[in-house]
Amino acid sequence: MRKLTKGLGILLASSLVLGLAACGGGSDDKALSTEKITIGTTAGPHQQIAEEVQKLAKKDGLEIKIKTFDDYNTPNTALNDGDLDANNYQTIPFLEQQKKDKGYKLDVAFKTVAFPMGIYSNDIKDLKNLKKGDKIAVPNDPSNEYRGLKLFEDAGVIKLKDGVEEKATKKDIAENPLDLEIVELEASQIPAQLDEVAAAAINTNFAMGAGLSINKDAIYHEPTKDNPYPNVFVVRSANKDDEVVKTLEKYYHSDEVKAFIEKEFNGSVVPAF
Repeated sequence: MRKLTKGLGILLASSLVLGLAACGGGSDDKALSTEKITIGTTAGPHQQIAEEVQKLAKKDGLEIKIKTFDDYNTPNTALNDGDLDANNYQTIPFLEQQKKDKGYKLDVAFKTVAFPMGIYSNDIKDLKNLKKGDKIAVPNDPSNEYRGLKLFEDAGVIKLKDGVEEKATKKDIAENPLDLEIVELEASQIPAQLDEVAAAAINTNFAMGAGLSINKDAIYHEPTKDNPYPNVFVVRSANKDDEVVKTLEKYYHSDEVKAFIEKEFNGSVVPAF
C-alpha cells in the first residue's frame, strides 16, 4: 500500500510539472490582447508620441499602458522576458546587435520616427572653418560612433576605410587631412563638452535635452527625409503578425500622430513612415 501511494504521488507530481511546462510553453506563442497592451519607451519624444497613440487607442477601446525607461538596455530585456508587450525607442542596428549579443527573440513590426544626428559647434558656423589639429567629438558606444564618424565623412571632413561596419571606431579612419583629434565621449555627455571641442556629432535626444535644434543649431546633419536610422516598434517574434500590432501601426502612422510630431519637435524628430 505504501509503495502504491508513493507511486501515485510521483505520478501526480510528474503530471503537474508537465502541465505547468505545457502552460508556460504555450504562453510564448499566445497572441497579444486586443483590449490591453503594455508598451515600453524611453523618456522624452518616444513617450510623448506613445501618449498621443494612447489617446487615439482609448477612443476605440484599446487600453495602452506606457512604461518609461531611462536606459537603452532594459526595455529589450523586459520585452524578451514578457514584462512588456512591445517597445519603441531603438534603431535597427541597435536591435540587431542586442539580438546577436543576448539571443533575444525580437522582431521589427514597423518604423515609427527618426532622430537625425547633427553636428554642432559653439565656435564655427561651417565645417570648412575647421583648422588643422582641431578636436571633434563623436559618441563612444558601438551603435553611435560609426554613425557620428559617417556623418563627418559625409560632410567631407574625414574618410573611413572601405567596408567598415557598424562597430567602426576612430581607428577605422583612412584619411584625416586636417589631422583632427577625434575625441570619443559618452553620448549623453557630449553637449556639456561642446566648449572643449571645435565640433561634435550629437544624438538628437541629447541635443534636444541641451536646448539644441537640428534646424536652428546644427551646422550639418543627417537627412530628415528617408533618414537611414529609423526607430522601430518592436515585439517578440511570435507576436509580429498579431492583430493588435497591425492596429497600433495604424495609430502610429495616422495623420493625427504625424501632425503632432511635425508640430511638437520642429524637425528634430521626423516621421519615418
